[in-house]
Amino acid sequence: MNNTIKQELRDIVGQNYFKDDEESLVTHSYDGTPMLQSLPDGVIYPKDTAEVSAIMKILNRNHVPLVSRGSGTNLCGGTVPVQGGVVMVMHRMNAILEVDLQNLTATVQPGMITKQFIEHVEGMGLFYPPDPSSMSISTIGGNIAECSGGLRGLKYGTTKDYVLGLECVLASGEIVRTGGKLMKDVAGYDLTKLLIGSEGTLAIITEATLKLIPMPKHKKTMLAMFTDLYSAARTVSHIIENRIIPATLEFMDNPTIKVVDDYAKLGLPLDMAAILLIEQDGEPEMVERDIQRISEICREEQAAQISIANNQEEALKLLTARRSAFTALARLRPTTILEDATVPRSKIAEMVLEINRIALKYNVQICTFGHAGDGNLHPTATTDARDKEEIHRVEEAFAEIFEAAIALGGTITGEHGVGLVKAPFLEWKVGAAGIELMKGIKLAFDPMHLLNPGKIFAKETRRRVVLNRG
Repeated sequence: MNNTIKQELRDIVGQNYFKDDEESLVTHSYDGTPMLQSLPDGVIYPKDTAEVSAIMKILNRNHVPLVSRGSGTNLCGGTVPVQGGVVMVMHRMNAILEVDLQNLTATVQPGMITKQFIEHVEGMGLFYPPDPSSMSISTIGGNIAECSGGLRGLKYGTTKDYVLGLECVLASGEIVRTGGKLMKDVAGYDLTKLLIGSEGTLAIITEATLKLIPMPKHKKTMLAMFTDLYSAARTVSHIIENRIIPATLEFMDNPTIKVVDDYAKLGLPLDMAAILLIEQDGEPEMVERDIQRISEICREEQAAQISIANNQEEALKLLTARRSAFTALARLRPTTILEDATVPRSKIAEMVLEINRIALKYNVQICTFGHAGDGNLHPTATTDARDKEEIHRVEEAFAEIFEAAIALGGTITGEHGVGLVKAPFLEWKVGAAGIELMKGIKLAFDPMHLLNPGKIFAKETRRRVVLNRG
């Protein structure tokens, strides 16, 4: 990217909002994914949709690639600028444009921090359920790009269930609006849903209309502890069979319990095979009834111990500890690789046992936690990037974990996205025809492959693992 292009970009955003100094380039050369880095040629900070459009027209004319970025908390290499070009940081576009109480919607810019948005609408007695663990720093735009999940996904769904409409800018610089403040809209293809989870490869999101719901009136949080992994897994299935859908139903295995307790000082029993963290919300009578029945189910499945939070402070401490699992594990060794794989919830125990078997096979350290209620597990390897031989074993272990998830009827990623990391495995899930169909969609939106190039589609599909469980 030559100096003429850089000056054109500075003319749009102002001298202070286009940077190409070494510190800025290095800062935006990586994201939350370990061991991935690539320098951009420049970093730009637009203040509105008009500036995004003008920027894209210049980049399109000069065939310069662009990566749009929020806080860079993703774990799939999704915002690493592998082909250089410009990183567009959306943090200046961070306003709540409207909260519509008549339609129960909010219109926000993509740079809005998720937790700040949640706290704002909760202050108005409203509820935005998507709650990724990174919500204190991640942005709404990043959540939409990755279709982020969270602890409340079982009962309330994920980001895609709360996005009603989008404003976005195409690679050509054209501005497109999809959806709106509507509960029903079947006018043509559902472009809103197509853009959610597209990881910045199809368009740049500049505004989002989000669905809000009333705040639940009451909450109750409990821990159920098990000496047997299968008992914990059966409990998850048994709760759902009883037509109870908890707001939160989280799982931690024994290695994760030990690390989280050391970090959060909760006084958890360290000899348990698994712990379930369960929260229910809603009308007070329903919550009390559900928690009582869940407690009965846990006892029927031989839970060794059950405890119910006495107040919101205790409940928040438990939930915060679960959200900090990644942070706690990151203290163990220099490099932490947090992955995600999803299986039907009835297969959780089998999947955890497979993860344990694979970790033993490759002699690597893997702790597992995740969203038991929706089958989304996070096997997390603690390792050291300087030990190339161990890193190779970790990579081989994760490849086999992805294969095991698919063999159990699952998928290679439930909420982290494909990005760079999962691209070699995508064909395992969607097949060769599915890859070609996705490439055709990409071509229609971005014919010159300028938007987040190198992501989702791998140059070469990884060879399938031949599982041997004998």
